[in-house]
Amino acid sequence: MDGHYSRLIAASLSFFWAWMAVAYHFAFFAVINPAAWVFGAFFLANALWFAWTGVIRNKLQFSVHTGIRAWLGGLLIAFSLVIYPLIGFLSGHRYPAMPTFGLPCPTTIFTLGILMFAVMPIPRSVFIVPVLWSAIGSFAAFQLGVPQDYGLLIAGLIGLIVAISPPGSLSPASR
Repeated sequence: MDGHYSRLIAASLSFFWAWMAVAYHFAFFAVINPAAWVFGAFFLANALWFAWTGVIRNKLQFSVHTGIRAWLGGLLIAFSLVIYPLIGFLSGHRYPAMPTFGLPCPTTIFTLGILMFAVMPIPRSVFIVPVLWSAIGSFAAFQLGVPQDYGLLIAGLIGLIVAISPPGSLSPASR
């Protein structure tokens, strides 16, 4: 994929994470939970890191490919955009009260799906905040009974495996 497209993808991820930091954590969630200021700071740092790593330094390249990472990426993206809101709807959540893309949990799953299309070697640092949020969000999902957020646990585990795998072991040619 052309470097311009990779930069556009990284810029989009940067925007989403900045949006979640400001519009969700700082403006909304901080009223309910003071820890949201810390979460928002991490989300904003992640937004800046996507911008630095993928847009400015161009160290985050994306490619449409086949293989296990592509399948997992496609499944995570589909889950975040289609299955996640469907589970929410079937669980009794209705728009606008239901969590949708643009909020931390589905957008984290989406981000990890997009990262499955990154070309190896992937800068491992881009996984830190999404994997950490997957753990935090999974804990909250089980405590609060938010079934659509259970997908965070799987997405976080997939992201962690890719992040800690030796370079080339999960390349598109690997099966």
